[in-house]
Amino acid sequence: MNEDKYIMFRNRLEKVFRHVSSLSKKQHVSCYRVYNYDLPEFPFCIEVYDDKIYLAEYKKRFEMADKEHGEWLGNCLKIISEITHVPAEKIHLRHRQKKENRESQYEKLNDSKDFFIVHEQGLKFKVNLKDYLDTGLFLDHRITRNKVRQESENKNVLNLFCYTGSFSVYAADGGAAGITSVDLSKTYLKWAEENFELNGFADKKKYRFIHADAKQYLDKLPESFFDLVVIDPPTFSNSKRMNDILDIQRDHAELLNKTLRVMKKGGTMYFSNNLRNFKLDIDKIEAASIQDITKATTPFDFQKKLFRWCFKIIK
Repeated sequence: MNEDKYIMFRNRLEKVFRHVSSLSKKQHVSCYRVYNYDLPEFPFCIEVYDDKIYLAEYKKRFEMADKEHGEWLGNCLKIISEITHVPAEKIHLRHRQKKENRESQYEKLNDSKDFFIVHEQGLKFKVNLKDYLDTGLFLDHRITRNKVRQESENKNVLNLFCYTGSFSVYAADGGAAGITSVDLSKTYLKWAEENFELNGFADKKKYRFIHADAKQYLDKLPESFFDLVVIDPPTFSNSKRMNDILDIQRDHAELLNKTLRVMKKGGTMYFSNNLRNFKLDIDKIEAASIQDITKATTPFDFQKKLFRWCFKIIK
């Protein structure tokens, strides 16, 4: 790759990092995204986690020989380190490609047990930049998590596809009367419980962690029980742990109506997904109101870089 391309990458990264790092300091945010495939020749996602960097290299449309790729990556790491002032040994590189199914999210890539604690809006979370495809904290939901905290007092909260339970932790901090967190992975449910313990939430009667297929689990729940629901399903899943296939474009109306059944009248649901071309089938959803809050819940570090939807649905 010629020198002009590296200069272009350096200039782009320097400009973006200066902007988002300044905003992060003003907002007291220590975990934030810097860069996401801004230039096609440099297919990276770069995120800051306190004094460390999570660097994901996406599968490229162009191929390099191993030696050429090694030289290219070494040059990129040098530029990233110089711009962010993070030493190379604290830059954690992941090679990513499109997930084939929900099961791939649960794949353990390594076994370094390299967990550490980060802080977000007064709460603590375990993250891991080495061992899993995802870090344990989805940074793009920062604003939505705070909305849940603000609306949780004395509420019964349901968190479906809960991952490591960050929404549930926020609900607990908001004074929820009870929280049920559901996920298909025992690994992530355990991680969620540890996030609760980190923040001093230990009441087993109030906080339930359910290992189940969320879609099937909804059928077992009583009608009109939950006041507040968070549902952030995968775009597609054919996991062996599920009874059937989940295709969020095809199945979202059925899934949301099942969820509305277990909610109280006037209850709130926050529904999000990552399908770029997603179209909400409003006519099939049995709700009192539906509001697209994607823009309102997009954090400063994801402006023009966010490929997910978020809706506020009232029963």
